[in-house]
Amino acid sequence: MMAPEAIGLGFELRILAEAEDVSAVAAVRSAPVGDYRDLDTLRRFAAGVDVLTFDHEHVPNEHLHVLIEEGVNVQPRPAALIHAQDKLVMRAAIERLGLPNPEWSAVSSVIELRAFGEEIGWPVVLKTPTGGYDGKGVRIVDGPAAAEDCADWFGDGPLLAEAKVGFTRELSALVARTPDGRSAAWPVVHTIQVDGVCDEVIAPAPGLATEVARTAQETALRIADAFDVTGVMAAELFETPGHGAGFVVNELAMRPHNTGHWTMNGSVTSQFEQHLRAVLGLPLGDTAALGGYSVMKNYLGGANEDLYSAFPAALAAEPRAKIHAYGKSVRPGRKIGHVNVVGLPGEDPGTVRARAGRAAAIIRDGREPAAGPAATTPAGTDGSPVPATGGTLA
Repeated sequence: MMAPEAIGLGFELRILAEAEDVSAVAAVRSAPVGDYRDLDTLRRFAAGVDVLTFDHEHVPNEHLHVLIEEGVNVQPRPAALIHAQDKLVMRAAIERLGLPNPEWSAVSSVIELRAFGEEIGWPVVLKTPTGGYDGKGVRIVDGPAAAEDCADWFGDGPLLAEAKVGFTRELSALVARTPDGRSAAWPVVHTIQVDGVCDEVIAPAPGLATEVARTAQETALRIADAFDVTGVMAAELFETPGHGAGFVVNELAMRPHNTGHWTMNGSVTSQFEQHLRAVLGLPLGDTAALGGYSVMKNYLGGANEDLYSAFPAALAAEPRAKIHAYGKSVRPGRKIGHVNVVGLPGEDPGTVRARAGRAAAIIRDGREPAAGPAATTPAGTDGSPVPATGGTLA
């Protein structure tokens, strides 16, 4: 999704692909296949590029330090990226900054996990510090007996234990920053998770108090500045009305992020163009929203294996829908694309959600949604908070 923006700006984009069949290979002319965990592969790939950047957080941090010593322009720098790679490092840094943090502890055994749970109260959220995403590497521990069942999670170093936050909805504050410290923020959005996977994003977050929105943006910008981030960064937040700042920090991502896909059609400058501008040290673009509310709706693998056969029906049903297909094979539960709909001025967020949901459902299922309750949008259609579930703690 960054490739069209690079073409528009006249930049050559190269991708180190994990395999010949990954989506980026079809989008970028130069896409050598290699293992991003191998230092020599990274050296060869980085030779001659102006800047090396990322679309995930899993490149070994120690390799990036070596590349920098050898003269490669790595953005964001590994000292910033470690806060997205290691949740324990991130939690400690957020605490040092005095920003809203859930109660947390590093635990290295079931005994320490039980002690933490007894101290702060059950349930507790247990996370692997590295490698987790989309709900993977996350476990809700309801009590001492459940803690015993986590024994097989220990062994490779401490895990992160957190208090299970009583939140009303999830938010995301997306910002961008250049190497010399210029920054910009998009409107704070409401994100809806299903089974630990981002399902919908509503921009801006309906009904969010002005002061909370402003503080959330300021918090994300402060984090980006304190960690010397370059490029796009998403601060995922739990909204906690009536408590402290009105939110706590959940997790960070230092790259274009699923919660920012709405910007492709709903903002003056998309997150992908902004990331390119930022890592290259160019002036940042305007982040103002276009139109009224924007909704991004992911579509996951479902009954329809021939996605493109459903495009005519989806586009005819919702002419304002913008389809973004990832070129991935269909597997149940796999993110394979998303739909953006930009609402008209004054159009309520529930209507925009319904439009995006209808187009996404047609693509996923290969047919129009059935009439009746199953076809309606979920709780929070009017923009009100969606009840929290354990699956939202990704």
